[in-house]
Amino acid sequence: MFAVASLEAQSDLPFEIFDQVVAEPTEDSWRKAITWAREHDFSHFLAVGGGSVIDTAKAANLFSVYKDADILDFVNAPIGKGLPISRSLLPLIAVPTTAGTGSETTGTAILDITSRSFKTGIANRAMKPVLGIVDTHNTESCPTAVHISAGLDVLFHSIESYTAIPYTERMPRPANPILRPAYQGSNPVADIFSMWALRTTVKYLPRIAKNRDDTEARRQMLLASSFAGIGFGNAGVHLCHGMSYPISGLNKKGPKYKHPGYVTDLPIIPHGVSVALTGPAVFQFTAPSSPDRHREALAIFNNTSVTDPSITSIPDRDIGAHLYEAIARFLDGLGVPRGLKAIGYTMNDLDMLVEGTLPQRRVLDLAPGIGDIVGADGKELLAKILEQSMEY
Repeated sequence: MFAVASLEAQSDLPFEIFDQVVAEPTEDSWRKAITWAREHDFSHFLAVGGGSVIDTAKAANLFSVYKDADILDFVNAPIGKGLPISRSLLPLIAVPTTAGTGSETTGTAILDITSRSFKTGIANRAMKPVLGIVDTHNTESCPTAVHISAGLDVLFHSIESYTAIPYTERMPRPANPILRPAYQGSNPVADIFSMWALRTTVKYLPRIAKNRDDTEARRQMLLASSFAGIGFGNAGVHLCHGMSYPISGLNKKGPKYKHPGYVTDLPIIPHGVSVALTGPAVFQFTAPSSPDRHREALAIFNNTSVTDPSITSIPDRDIGAHLYEAIARFLDGLGVPRGLKAIGYTMNDLDMLVEGTLPQRRVLDLAPGIGDIVGADGKELLAKILEQSMEY
């Protein structure tokens, strides 16, 4: 309402409002926004809201420039064509009202392909907002449940990007730079942002869960969201996000779980929660790929330094098991459901969850132990991780 009042106060600033964004956007909700945008001759876009709003604005912007294109033309391959964006888009200003997606810093937009029961997206640097206005006042009305779910997204953006396959090892390497994906693998620049965001989230997210009016905690989490966005926007995410897409998508036809604290009549597994459900098992699996990086993450969860004897005494082979327990303990403290069974999935759903994950090559190709295994799609390994994520 404040944003509308501000616009109305400008006598020489014509504007139109699109207010039909849905939480966890679908291809249908995107098409409504795209059709609306194409009917107007806009010079700029302004997105005020959480990741769903900002991502929808990115799509409206893209397809108002590419007026004859279909959504799947730019959706990541192999689900869509993954075409490059060669035209300049209109300026997009993003004002986040949640501390989670970091969408104000990235060129990524995510949607739910309901016909295939999983999420995917478009990722291209051309879609990055030209300006992000990050102000704690804009998160004052955010409910506690949304704060927690959004904060979980920050948590796993940071740890996934930090443990992704290094940029020097990522394959394939396109000959033409314009074909390089937005997600390049862990790298020294992204590492700085990701690790700061991880430390900050582990410290401040539990404070918000206890008291949503903790201004300092909200301030730090909003900054962590942007920092994690810069980190994963360059490095990428991997398994937790890849598996979250079918976990969310299949829910509408399967368990029909509705997360407490969300005001909606529809089934919903908030994005951050869907990402967190596989977290313990994922990092137990990826730990052997880079024990030192996972050891650093463990030290942060245990509120100590990487040089503390309690951390240095752990053999490399056991880091994964310790990190599993540390992440599970952290999620418990936030009231996250304890695995997939807790939201209604059973072992009978395992094959569908795996099949919904396999097309997510944009992120799977960055997953240690899967993306760096030539000639393998990781199907059996994904099944094992999802099975271990049923309960913990």
